[in-house]
Amino acid sequence: MDFVDIFPFAPDVGYSLLALVNFFGSLVPFVPLPGFLLLATMSVGNQYDLHILALVSAITATVAKQIIFYVSYGGRRIINEKTRKRMRPFERLIKRYGAGAAFFAAATPIPDDLVYVPLGLAKYNPKRFFVATLTGKIVLSYSIVFISHNLGLSLVEPFLENVDDATPVYIGIIIFGVMMTAVVVLLLRLDWARILGKFAPWTLDENNKD
Repeated sequence: MDFVDIFPFAPDVGYSLLALVNFFGSLVPFVPLPGFLLLATMSVGNQYDLHILALVSAITATVAKQIIFYVSYGGRRIINEKTRKRMRPFERLIKRYGAGAAFFAAATPIPDDLVYVPLGLAKYNPKRFFVATLTGKIVLSYSIVFISHNLGLSLVEPFLENVDDATPVYIGIIIFGVMMTAVVVLLLRLDWARILGKFAPWTLDENNKD
């Protein structure tokens, strides 16, 4: 089995479907839907311009995350008050390192809404958030594109040599998504006051607006 056989539709989807998949996948808060799998598949071979792929992915993801940020900024309840109370120390920590935290979340394949929602709730500067997020998404997208284009076949195909059916691969992707969702739920349920109180006691101060 070849790498592109996992997503046989990828060579035909075009930039527009990549934009739609990436935008709506990025728009779902807290649930990691890895649109970068489609991006990685489309980056293999020479059918698409690598720069356009990276920029389409980065821009659509940033627009989606900007919407989540503004919804949080306006005080809408993406998370309930009980969960938010547990996360307030984490919210103060994230706000202090705002741009750096937003960039790190955008440039790595972590569930980035764990950073973006607290930044919105903490009324972080929207322009700084946009610049940091877009920059991080560009870094992540270009990394995925160039790694997939140059190493995708050599890294993955040895594992697919004896695979005749893509079903186990799809199941593995689903299991990974479920595991990442479970990690997000666990992080939302942690007692951040107890955790951060040992390392950053200033985050427990209700009068701390930083």
